[in-house]
Order: sequence, then structure tokens, then C-alpha cells
Amino acid sequence: MTIDMHAHWKPAALIDALRQRDTEPRVVTNADGVEVYKTRRGEEPLATAFNNVEERLAEMDRFGITTGVLSLLGAFGWIERLPVEESLELSRLYNDGVAEICRTHEGRFAAFASLPEADIAVAAKELDRAMGLSGIIGAQVPGNAFLTYKDAEAMRPILEVANKHKAVLFIHFGPRPGDDWPRVAADADNIRRRMGTLDMQASLSSNMVTLCMTDILESYPDAMIQVHNLGGNIPYEIERMDHRSLLDTPDEELPSVRFRNAPNVYVDCNSFGARAIESGVRAYGAERIVFGTDGTAFGSDWSVKAVNEAEISNEAKQQILHGNAARMLSHLAPVAQFSQAAE
Repeated sequence: MTIDMHAHWKPAALIDALRQRDTEPRVVTNADGVEVYKTRRGEEPLATAFNNVEERLAEMDRFGITTGVLSLLGAFGWIERLPVEESLELSRLYNDGVAEICRTHEGRFAAFASLPEADIAVAAKELDRAMGLSGIIGAQVPGNAFLTYKDAEAMRPILEVANKHKAVLFIHFGPRPGDDWPRVAADADNIRRRMGTLDMQASLSSNMVTLCMTDILESYPDAMIQVHNLGGNIPYEIERMDHRSLLDTPDEELPSVRFRNAPNVYVDCNSFGARAIESGVRAYGAERIVFGTDGTAFGSDWSVKAVNEAEISNEAKQQILHGNAARMLSHLAPVAQFSQAAE
């Protein structure tokens, strides 16, 4: 039994709306007569751009994943950063569509809502609405909104709604409307490694400092937070942070204590290997780590092997694979008890 808390989804429910747009993101027919999903960063054939529920279920069964928590794939995140009069309609299409998947396949899927980020008050209202839909357990929000305490202050309306519903906010690496993005120059060497690992991990580390080393969450004791990729580089940098704190601010509580004891802040193990998971367990405790795959067969294979090969207790593995996520979701959405493969 495994719950995948980091499973990105390409939203088929948006196809018709994207066909009617005259600016990116949109669906168009290219010069070769092929219908493609087009963004400002390129295009992808429509035949491969959108997910198939039955194919996803088959992949999940192959890897023993009983429940997948769907979230908007990054390439489609531009719908959230459009002017609010455009983004609200598209976010609602996504939320209603993914909720229908959750309703039809009850227990096999849950989902994070998409929010129109150009207006946080409108985004908060949409989250409140979405929490009444089948399978919605919270929302995915951009990492840039939590880089510093000042950034996070603007997100208080969303935190309030999450607290009201005892919901989960999935903080994922990405920009807010108007942010300069990507931060790595397009012509840089090794751009995928620089942006998708180095920049991403540094940003997630800053998110964790905001969440765990400030009081931003004090007013929201019932909201839960998930940060992906083991919360950035914290497991590897925590000893240095303690060292600097002992030198610079010896009267303050050590960062290692704050990270381990931060209430309701979880990290997922998406994309990391066995040694990193071991470091994460030492830094946060196994009770604070959940399983994630990115929503691909490759990611599933990689992450299942990583947890299985980690030199941690069997109890810790079960916490990561199922127990922690089940505790987070039990009051929000049905969770499958047995995989079809096991049956």
C-alpha cells in the first residue's frame, strides 16, 4: 500500500478551452498539421500532452501505488499566472475536471486544486469552493510565494482557508505572476541541471527556512504543508546551519530543532535516492516524509526502489510509503486500502 503525494497531471479537461485561446498557453495546429499544446517555451503534440486515467491506474498498480494525489503539471502552471479573469475560469475547469476523476475512481485518486494566483483573495475563494469538490485535499502553490517571510505574508488568505478545512498546501518550485522566470539563463550550459536541480533545491531550502524558522504558520495550526524533494538541501546543510547559529546566535533554538519540530510541515521524497532519504529521516524524522513520484512510470520505479533500498527501519518505510500520507488525508478524501495488483 503506497500513497503518491506528488503525482503531476496533464489536464485533459482544459483541451477545448485551450483550443479557443489566441495567446499561450493554447492548443493549435502547427505547420505540419499536428495539433499541439503550445507555451512560450515550446510545443508538445496533443497526443502525448494529456494523461489517460486508465494508463495512469495501470502504472500505479504496477508499482503498488494505491492512491495518487494529482497536481497540475508545471508546463500547465501558466494558466494560474494569467490575468485573473482568464485564470479563474481555467483553474475552475481543472479543479472540476480533476474532482470528477476523483469521484469516478474514489479512493484511487485525490487532488490538489489549481488557483488563480494573480489575485490572492480570488485564489482563496476558489480554494474554499474547491474544498467542497470530490477528492480535493488542498492546493498547489508556487515556491516563490514562500521564499521569505515577507513573501509568505501575502499568502495569509490562502493559509486561512487551508487552516479552516484542515487542508494541505503543496509548495512546489515555481514562479508567481510577474516573477522573472526562469532564473537560469536560457543559453546557459547544463540548463536542466542548473534549473531543475541546483536552483530548485536552493529555492526549496529557502521555503523550509520560512516555514520552520519563522512564525508564519503559528496562526494556522490546522493547515498542513508539503514541500517536495526532501525540502531542498536542508538534510545536507543542517549541520552547517547549526554551526553558524552556535557562533552567531547562541541563545536561539538550533535550526536542527526547528526543522524537526515544525508543526505540520512535511516533505516528499520525490526524485531522491536511498542515501538522501536516509539523510532526510535523520534531519526530519520518518514521520515527516511522504512518498512522491512526479506522476511518471520512471519516477515510480525510481522512488519505490529508493525507499526499499534505504537503510532505515521497516516501520519508517511504511510511514513514508503510506502511514504519514494516510494520516494527512484521512479526513479529506477516501484512500484506497488495497491495490488492484495486490488483489
